[in-house]
Amino acid sequence: MMIFLDIDGVLVPAKSWEKPRLLDDGFPEFSSAATRVLSLIISENTKVMLTTSHKSSFTIPQWKRIFSKRGLNIHKIGKLKENKSLLSRKDEITNWFLSNKIDDTFIIIDDDKSLNALPQNLKKHLILTSPMIGLDERHSDEINNLLRKV
Repeated sequence: MMIFLDIDGVLVPAKSWEKPRLLDDGFPEFSSAATRVLSLIISENTKVMLTTSHKSSFTIPQWKRIFSKRGLNIHKIGKLKENKSLLSRKDEITNWFLSNKIDDTFIIIDDDKSLNALPQNLKKHLILTSPMIGLDERHSDEINNLLRKV
């Protein structure tokens, strides 16, 4: 399975009135609810494709350490190309799928409302979070239902 994963507004709630707590690696702490939900769907065979705007800020080994420090042991991490053209998240993801064929089950977890305009074959795999809350237990059923359908 592949998870196309955003971070801000998904793992780190985006609360304008509150600065996120940084851990000693300089990256924000993930919400405990998001960590719990994500840990339920990650297995050794899961590949996480980072779609976050932070994706190019760290190497893959650094990302593995960031996730591990926050309780998520992810063995396979990839990331979309650096967004030098300033594409919308929708266009970044759509372009990735146009250039890559996957036979695997996948889900897209993001808070970016532009993803509502994804082509239907991709949108049906979307779990859209509220940026101020992020991924939480309410999304568990939605994720499980989506994974059962594919």
